[in-house]
Amino acid sequence: MKKILTLLAIGLLIALLPYFFKVSPYVLNIFMQAVTYSIAVLGMTVVLGYTGQINLAQATFFGLGAYAVGLGTVDAGLNFWITLVLGIAVATISGFILGLTTLRLKGHYLAMITISFQQIFDLILNNWIDFTKGPDGIAGIARPSLFGYTLNDDRAYLLMCAVVLYAVIYFVWKLPQTSTGRAMRAIRENELAAEVNGVNSLKVKVIAFTISAALAGLGGALYAAGFAYISPDNFNFARSVEFLTMVLLGGAQSAFGGVLGTSLLILLPEWLRFLKEVYLAAYGLAVILIMVFLPTGIWGLISSRVAKYRKPAPIDIEAIPALDVTVPITDPTPILKLENVQKHFGGVRAVDGITLEVMRGTVHALIGPNGSGKTTTLNILSGIYKATAGTMTFDGVDITEMAPYERAGLGMGRTFQNIRLFPALSVVENVMVGAQRENNPIAPGQLALRERALSALKFVGMAESAEVIVQNLPYGHQRLVEIARALAGHPKFLLLDEPAAGLNQTEKQELVALLKRLRGHGLTIFLIEHDIGLIEQVSDRITCLNFGKQIAEGAPNDVLRHPDVITAYLGESAHGAA
Repeated sequence: MKKILTLLAIGLLIALLPYFFKVSPYVLNIFMQAVTYSIAVLGMTVVLGYTGQINLAQATFFGLGAYAVGLGTVDAGLNFWITLVLGIAVATISGFILGLTTLRLKGHYLAMITISFQQIFDLILNNWIDFTKGPDGIAGIARPSLFGYTLNDDRAYLLMCAVVLYAVIYFVWKLPQTSTGRAMRAIRENELAAEVNGVNSLKVKVIAFTISAALAGLGGALYAAGFAYISPDNFNFARSVEFLTMVLLGGAQSAFGGVLGTSLLILLPEWLRFLKEVYLAAYGLAVILIMVFLPTGIWGLISSRVAKYRKPAPIDIEAIPALDVTVPITDPTPILKLENVQKHFGGVRAVDGITLEVMRGTVHALIGPNGSGKTTTLNILSGIYKATAGTMTFDGVDITEMAPYERAGLGMGRTFQNIRLFPALSVVENVMVGAQRENNPIAPGQLALRERALSALKFVGMAESAEVIVQNLPYGHQRLVEIARALAGHPKFLLLDEPAAGLNQTEKQELVALLKRLRGHGLTIFLIEHDIGLIEQVSDRITCLNFGKQIAEGAPNDVLRHPDVITAYLGESAHGAA
């Protein structure tokens, strides 16, 4: 709270400076531009910095807000506050529609779509002269009234815009600490892992895009009234690139970075004007150097330096409640049924007609030589791949066509052969993403999510590292964090893809003990593992695959001594020699 009050006091002091010192109208205009642009750039922080989605149409949403105010107040004679709401609404709806129709695309495809949207908007502004006034723009946009006082004084209007900016900064700053904000950051770090842990990635990306457009519309509306004149030149593709540069320059993953980058990019040309004819070249070179040598932005550099000296608050491990992972077994029927499940990649039959049942409260191992289809089977089960044929029933529900996040919502957890954590998030934040899946039977609220995450970390022996950034952990500890993330969602069924890979012998024995504890709580585990010794220690039943086909199934002793299994692992000649 002290930090928030300090920052608020500093911000208010900066906003009040024009009242205490004589400032020219030109300088006030620069500050006005910085404040209104910052609001739009904070939208870029949400969509690019938090969610990792490229948006090169931010100037379009900025322009929609501005033109709503310009046309609404000048042509329609509407009150400014009505047009402000209309501008935000139009930008928000446009962002929602664009996001909903394009965010299934990724990378350069998404960038191209947003560029095209920006170019269409630019053509409309310039050529629909009867409505937009074309290249001439709209002049005479009046300032609003607030509590009966018309904000014609530039200083008063700037102060109002600064208050709005501070409110937006607070919102964007707090967003990562919410469930939606964590889901955004999880998607940025690893979208596949986020989906498997219950995050509806399309929904979250559309929310991010919509918030980004709404903030741009708000900034554009305030910009229009601040400068009293707008034209298409203010909202073209170059402006979108400028917004992108601002957020990258300051630091895309921080609200403060977005404002810092905006201020620097607006003020830098003014500071370099003493270079006269070459100041633009010096400005461009300065921006390039900063972005090349500071990939996380200026605020990212500052944050990393501060983080080295910041000590995380101590965690009272004894006060963390024990993790409740108990799954009552009241139904004798199998929890999972696969019937003739197939997966073809062109002419390759990676999985070729698997039929099996997994009983509740057991450890069912899936083994086979490399390339036998084990991981493909797990990817089909968790929804990453769509089965070519066959059906899958989980806890009485047909999940054959369900998305990964829907399967997670039914109580299906998953870890990966190659660890898929969210590297830039802390250990506890990683686990909280798993805890916030739909239908998790815990109390609502962020405190309950954090408590559940800490309980899961305590269960696997990682609670003392809760505040550590996960990419700084050793490999074996990352494995435990991934298991904790899956357990935090209170799964009925846990898919483990080679959890012992990369572990030393001591860590493997700890994993064996952990798996036995989980089975003792009634949790059903479906396990892929190459370490036959580990398989023998924990498995109740084994299914063996070879070339995508099921060649043996039964008790561990029977399967591991089955002639076809020995042949699959050792080859025909080696089997005969043995």
